[in-house]
Amino acid sequence: MDKLLIIAGPCVIESEENAMLIAEKMKQIVARLGVDYYYKASFDKANRTSLDSYRGPGIEAGLRILKKIRDTYNLKICTDIHEPWQAELAAEVCDIIQIPAFLCRQTDLLVAAAKTGKIVNVKKAQFLAPWDMKNVVEKIEKSGNKNIMLCERGTSFGYNTLIVDMTGIIELKKLGYPVVMDATHSVQKPGGLGTKTGGNREYVEPLAKAAVAVGADALFFEVHPDPDYALSDGPNMVELNQFESLLKRVIRVYNAVH
Repeated sequence: MDKLLIIAGPCVIESEENAMLIAEKMKQIVARLGVDYYYKASFDKANRTSLDSYRGPGIEAGLRILKKIRDTYNLKICTDIHEPWQAELAAEVCDIIQIPAFLCRQTDLLVAAAKTGKIVNVKKAQFLAPWDMKNVVEKIEKSGNKNIMLCERGTSFGYNTLIVDMTGIIELKKLGYPVVMDATHSVQKPGGLGTKTGGNREYVEPLAKAAVAVGADALFFEVHPDPDYALSDGPNMVELNQFESLLKRVIRVYNAVH
């Protein structure tokens, strides 16, 4: 890639107003920094710790909001799907169809995403070795799509803990496709707060810098105006007003090794 690719936005669409605010701010930031950018937000968070956790507006309202963001700000869009039937609908609005980590081995989901012809960004499961993603890649390729990205997001290491093995990024790159580092989900503590997931956002920037230093082509961030009050993944999200300065420092590392 000629320049760093950034996928960033709120974890989940909390409201149209909130999603649009973040999109407007991100549009300004990426224009100043000159990175390739995709706005990411989920219309549904199917994998939540608690039944009472907020999931999102649903596919119909969520895609309507994402389409409005795309058309208003001329942004490329990324969202995740959890069931095969959602792929075709999401493809009408989105440029990247994202496969959640826990679902990366689900054949029907991968095939449905592949058949849209869109970029398919597959998050490596927390329980998989990097080289095991070869089988995931083959499922998408054999379904007629070679627009693939592979995403590192940490590996389970004991209870409520993830680690990031930077050699995993090197191994993923051997599969021949761009590699994304999910710098915010990688600092999660899954289920660490009992009824919800914890995290430690102070590690986001160091992990992002390390990832681009070893060869990651793209970075994934979740950003929010007030992460402590976010409806999903707050402990590991980056505050929107701090994101530009963080990204500037990461870009300096990226430029130094490219």
